[in-house]
Amino acid sequence: MGYKIVDVELSSPLAPIELGPQQDGVGLIARWQNRLVGFEMITLPTTGVLSAERLRSIADQRFAPRVLVAKMEEELRRRRPVAEPALPSLSIAICTKDRAERLSRLLASLDDIRRKSAFPFVEILVVDNASADSATREAVQRFKDIRYVFEPRAGLDFARNAAVRSASGSMIAYLDDDVVVDRNWLEGLAKVCRDHPGAGGFTGLVLPLRLDTEAQIFFEQRGGFGRGFNRNEFHNARFDNPLHPVGSGILGAGCNMAFDRALLLSLGGFDEALDTGAPLPGGGDLDIFYRVLRSGRSMVYEPEYAVYHEHRETIDQLRRQYWTWGLGMMAFLVKSRRTDAALRARHRAMVLWWFFDRLKVLARAVRKLQGRDFRFAIAELWGGIHGLAGEYDRSRVRVQAIRELNQ
Repeated sequence: MGYKIVDVELSSPLAPIELGPQQDGVGLIARWQNRLVGFEMITLPTTGVLSAERLRSIADQRFAPRVLVAKMEEELRRRRPVAEPALPSLSIAICTKDRAERLSRLLASLDDIRRKSAFPFVEILVVDNASADSATREAVQRFKDIRYVFEPRAGLDFARNAAVRSASGSMIAYLDDDVVVDRNWLEGLAKVCRDHPGAGGFTGLVLPLRLDTEAQIFFEQRGGFGRGFNRNEFHNARFDNPLHPVGSGILGAGCNMAFDRALLLSLGGFDEALDTGAPLPGGGDLDIFYRVLRSGRSMVYEPEYAVYHEHRETIDQLRRQYWTWGLGMMAFLVKSRRTDAALRARHRAMVLWWFFDRLKVLARAVRKLQGRDFRFAIAELWGGIHGLAGEYDRSRVRVQAIRELNQ
């Protein structure tokens, strides 16, 4: 079982795609003149070959609308050139702990593109979040012009805040160590920055890096981190969603996000009682997306600002991920309901909606005898119950103890 991930340029002649002996499908990354326009998983259980004819048919059916949009946007830019605002200086922050091999892979992907950046200044900052040995520092030393910062307090939001304090750029982009960047990652970020110079933050497309295991395939088939190939701008209010901005997960994923650094500082940075490691490994991105919107600044999702994520390899790891999603969501809602009195009714309604929606998923899995969906739904529900039952307060106590220990 496995899907071969293939990057296809639709503006060039298409060739057949042959699968390996352990592969029964293709993860098709589609581009038009180097611009990302789509991703599809195509199953080929018997033939082992995706012919050029079928590939053209898939392109016509699945990717043609996005190709048309790309052509129209390019033509409009060509016909109506406008003065582009100056780009900010940029700090790229990677928060990592005991994963030197993955860190090296990410740094190599950044090394390939950083010299061609349109940003006037780019620095890469690695925050070592209390790694057990020197492997992280040694991985950084193998690359040129990388700043290394050691944060002794274990917890992702401790590391994110260390990056905010240490960064030199007026914009800070965060990458998780289990991603690699697309070759147009910096170009996509520059493009959306120019188009939305007043935005408070940006998120980007997250595609799978590998689809080799049952868990990776299953997760991507259920939607993965996908937010689509259309740019989307988010504000503090939406007429089509009465609960917005409480459901801030629609904005994007924390593994690929960027912010106005001055805004982060004015908001007090990330909440260090969220994303604290094993006890509460989530909620930090939801919280900062929400607080940026509540500050009155917009956030923009840009598909050309893309990364590839190493999905969980095993079913047990994936089940725990769904548990952490429920846990982090409810911890965030408990915290934000308490601190944002004006929207308490929306937070309460979101809790009710979330549990009702997950119960519908559970019921559907039972009705269709989908045992794996049932177990994942149970894991997410149980995580949500655990998060609602005081996990944020327990995390605040743990974080305070960590602070006192490291004074």
